[in-house]
Amino acid sequence: MKKITALLTACSPLVLLAQAAHAQTQPADSNIDNLIEEVVVTATRRSQSLSEVPIAVSVVTKADIQNSGTYDVKELNQLSPSVLISSTGSESNTSARIRGIGTVGDNIGLESSVAIFVDGVYRSRTGVGMGELGDIQQIEVLRGPQGTLFGRNASAGLINITTAPPTQEFASDISVTYGNYDQQRLEASINGGLSDTVAGKLEGIFYKRDGFYEDVNTGYELNNRDRYFLRGQLMIEPQDNLSLRIIGDYTKQNEDCCGAVFATDDISDHTDDIQPLTNSQLLDPVYNPNIGILMAVTGKSLDELYPSMDDPYDRKMAISPGRDYGGTSEQWGLSAELNWTINDMTFTSITAYRDYDSAQSADAEYHYADILSISENGSGRQFETFSQEFRLQGTAFNDRLDWLAGAYYSNETLQQGSTLQLGSDYGAYTSCLLAASLGTAFMDASSSGCLNPTGRFVANSLSPDTLQAFDLLYSLQNLGDDGSRYQQDSETFALFTHNIVKLTDTLDLTVGLRYTYDEKRFDADFNNTNTVCADMRSLSPGIFPMLSPAFLTLACQGNSTSELNALDLKDSDSTEQFTGTLVLSWRPSDDWMFYGSYSRGYKAGGYNLDRSALGPAYLSRSNSDVDNLKFDPEIVDAFEVGAKYQGERLTASAALFYQSFENFQLNTFDGTVYIVETINGCDSNLNGLDTDTSPVSGACDSGDVTYGVISEGIELEASYSATSTLNLMAGVTYANTRYADDLVGDDSGSPLNPSLRRLPGEPLSNAPDLVTTAAISWTPKLTDDLSGLLYLNVRYSDSYNTGSNLAAQKIQDAYSVVNGRLGIVSQAHKWSLELWGKNLLNEEYAQVIFDTAFIGSSTSYLADPRSYGVTLRKSF
Repeated sequence: MKKITALLTACSPLVLLAQAAHAQTQPADSNIDNLIEEVVVTATRRSQSLSEVPIAVSVVTKADIQNSGTYDVKELNQLSPSVLISSTGSESNTSARIRGIGTVGDNIGLESSVAIFVDGVYRSRTGVGMGELGDIQQIEVLRGPQGTLFGRNASAGLINITTAPPTQEFASDISVTYGNYDQQRLEASINGGLSDTVAGKLEGIFYKRDGFYEDVNTGYELNNRDRYFLRGQLMIEPQDNLSLRIIGDYTKQNEDCCGAVFATDDISDHTDDIQPLTNSQLLDPVYNPNIGILMAVTGKSLDELYPSMDDPYDRKMAISPGRDYGGTSEQWGLSAELNWTINDMTFTSITAYRDYDSAQSADAEYHYADILSISENGSGRQFETFSQEFRLQGTAFNDRLDWLAGAYYSNETLQQGSTLQLGSDYGAYTSCLLAASLGTAFMDASSSGCLNPTGRFVANSLSPDTLQAFDLLYSLQNLGDDGSRYQQDSETFALFTHNIVKLTDTLDLTVGLRYTYDEKRFDADFNNTNTVCADMRSLSPGIFPMLSPAFLTLACQGNSTSELNALDLKDSDSTEQFTGTLVLSWRPSDDWMFYGSYSRGYKAGGYNLDRSALGPAYLSRSNSDVDNLKFDPEIVDAFEVGAKYQGERLTASAALFYQSFENFQLNTFDGTVYIVETINGCDSNLNGLDTDTSPVSGACDSGDVTYGVISEGIELEASYSATSTLNLMAGVTYANTRYADDLVGDDSGSPLNPSLRRLPGEPLSNAPDLVTTAAISWTPKLTDDLSGLLYLNVRYSDSYNTGSNLAAQKIQDAYSVVNGRLGIVSQAHKWSLELWGKNLLNEEYAQVIFDTAFIGSSTSYLADPRSYGVTLRKSF
């Protein structure tokens, strides 16, 4: 009943708009002299009216971007109900989801389920596409698999960003913003003709802001902004049928990101059968002995370890001494788009090169004890991507056939450095964990091995090597990766065709087909300083048998060992895939269009760029373990039926969809290591063996393996121009995105990892059932020279689990976010003064809740608090 009530509440804006549609049949108000402006999209690589495109696509116009204060792609959350974008450990670790489907986690070996294109050029990971947008013409959100037209296949959807091109007409604009947290933003552009055939445009952005989080011990601030952006363009049109657009851009960020606080019941107070303790209880040494050990090792009280215990939304942290979250990112790119029309055919060529570098340091456990750390120096990520696309399109048979054929090639080199080290408190903390297994009466955190004299006697009585193992583990500190490097080289080649056949004057058939060949080559070069692991391995035969696996696992945590330095890990893999689409669309009148479609999408496989995936840490590693890093391509089959209406004042669309995914690529952190599995279902009943704690039970015969993830639901969107100055918009997405009931870990039917035993039959993480957005824009005339501006938008989200292992302690309850803008604008739009606010109601909610490393509690990346300010715009 609660869901039904929420759905009715969320749909109420659409009900009002439907009533408005009925009102269009009544006599028009003579004072209303405008109609809805036609929106042209390029979702099919053709310029078409939005109402004529038979796919589910949302459009954010330039006016929407300006009124909403959208500076980067992450703010699409507020404008498109099917989209959810969140950030985790750094700005480059940004995940985008459409209809509840997206790529989870921070592992850049996994490509994005939601692809981002800017001016026809693919941004190789979601995080690479984040940052300043500059002057944007519009943003298109294509929902569902895109497996035909664009340079990279996208299994969940695509965000297509088009920047505003140069024009011959001279224009110069400047925008100055100041807000709370000492926000300072300057944006300027100049545009105009350089000759009769050449136009140019130059734009730049400077943005600076204080951080939201603070280290209580030093005053150090996190989640600040310090970035600038430049983009220059040339539009060369030597003749009417030939144009060349050249774009160059550069972005630099130097920011401290990303802060997190420990999750208490104020963030999420849910529990489940596997872990019946609440988040607050998991931070209490009475319920969680690990907290008491942490206090003993650091000599700190609970409040000193967790300064945000009373109110996590104070965003107070206690960072390990000497650690920080400094990070830099730098990217630049060049692209050239040629369009040449010859005899009613158009040839298009898009050539692009992009370079992206980022590095990030982190106190990786987000508390005072120094257990895990990452140094910025040597931890960088680098992408170098060259791409070339050719398209030829035209019409034939008296325009009955609108055809398009093309080819695409890309070459990418991806490098990731690792400086993940076991910190100065790691040995003391982990040896205390094992000492506690003998009895807390035998512990002394300040003594070698975390053992008091009695404890040392007990350990020695088990075996002298057991006592030595305690001392050896205790000595493990500030060791691990010191510039280890992973490299993945990728080549992609594709041929595609997309054709629209007019069967009758009102009935069209769209047929698209794409052949893709992907090849990836992997190698790793380790530089790991952890010699304790090898020493523990030599000692292990003499350690008390019940403790030996634990000592080895902790000493070699995540395969952190100098033994890796002798390996020569290399591998290559290639895949071929046919994808495509089939759409039947019917236009019974100029106002209405109905369609039904089938699409197959694909996301390439690759390599898990994480040494922990090589195999169990207590076993020695070999070159053959490289096979454990590979994961298979993700495949999706999607069905959709929809309708679109375009009236004089109202536009509306509806889509019903069903999508099933095979080899769904899941990346999750279980509190100690990252796990990458390709989730599939089993047609046979596994009788609950996929939900137990055994890593070997729950296998499925390979012939019974089937899809593992389903997404189905309905999307509704509408906009209504009530008067020449009043516009209303609303959207609702109801998506049931869930795992199959019986799950396995790959397409050969291997058992599901026990850390994922909550998944079968449950909704995916970050996949709310119901989301609605609404906006109102009112620009009343105040005087002959001035107009007002009132803009509000709201996003309501149903509750959802933010953790990829679906622990109930990671559930985020339903919430709403409201943004607004109030201003005055000159009639000629020569200047404006605007007051604005984001998250006006200061809604407190979490982006992601995840397992705290080694502690058994939860940590959360919180959403931004309320921000507000003033913006002055001036055009010359």
